[in-house]
Formats: sequence, structure tokens, C-alpha cells
Amino acid sequence: MTATIEPRAPDIRSAGRRQTAALSAFLLVQTLGTVFFVGDVIGDLRKDPTSVHFLFEAFVTMALVLGILFGAFALRRTVELLRAQEQALDVARGALSEVIDRQFRSWGLTPAERDVAFLALKGLDVAEIAELRGAAQGTVRAQLTRIYAKAGVSGRAQFAAYFVEDLLGQGVAA
Repeated sequence: MTATIEPRAPDIRSAGRRQTAALSAFLLVQTLGTVFFVGDVIGDLRKDPTSVHFLFEAFVTMALVLGILFGAFALRRTVELLRAQEQALDVARGALSEVIDRQFRSWGLTPAERDVAFLALKGLDVAEIAELRGAAQGTVRAQLTRIYAKAGVSGRAQFAAYFVEDLLGQGVAA
């Protein structure tokens, strides 16, 4: 009897963390080099600010400073991209309810509003939600109005579309 070893799917999260750590380390080394060159340029400025040596080091130092700025921007963009990819992966893995709950919390929905919002996403109408919750239909309508306002949408269709876009790979809007 022989055992077969199946290849493991790459762990995107740990790969993303490694990439972020590598970019951060590179940025740190670049920053340390820039600090050294800034100090050297300041020293050369005191000695002979018109020399070719000074001008060359000043140019290289400016290039390093720009490199740090671009590196920081790239690192920030990479972290944002990794977060978006992780969220898309969560959705793909069937964690949509966790994504929805996290979004409800970020909108500041109360526990009652969360229940109503989740039932609305499931497609229940106001009467059905009211019956399930033992509440008046007017109460449910008022809760839905507050939910839509907190979500920044105008109604049930936009509210549902917010999460459907997530399933289609558009990502949750910030």
C-alpha cells in the first residue's frame, strides 16, 4: 500500500505576510542607508558645497528619499491588496456570513438591526420579518430605514447588491 502525498494549496495569508515583512525589511534598510547619506551630505555641505562629490551624493540621497517614499506607497498598497484578497478568499470559502457580520459591526448596527438586516438579505419582506421577530411592521420599516442610512444605501436592492458585488469579486466598498 502506497501513500500518496497531495500537494498543499499555497497559504495566501502567510505568503502575503512574508511579502509584507520582506518589503518592510527592505524599506528599513533603505531608510538606514538614507540616514547615513543625509548625514554625509550635511557634512560635505559644510566642507565644499560646490564639489562634484557633494552634488553626486546629494543626488543619490534624493533618489534614496524618493525610493523610500515610493517603497512606503508600494507597501501600503500591498497591504491593502492583501486585505482585499483575504476578504475575497473568505467569501469564496463560504464565509459570507462572517463578512456580513463584520460589515454590520463596522456600520454600527445594533443587535436588533443586525437581525433585521440579515433577514432582509435573506429576502424576507417586512411582514415576514415582523412576524418572526414579534414586532410591528412599522418597527421593522423604521429599523430598515436606519440600517440603509448607516450602510449608505437607498433601499433593499442597493443593500443586497452591496454584498452581491462581494461575491462577484468587486470587494466590499469602504
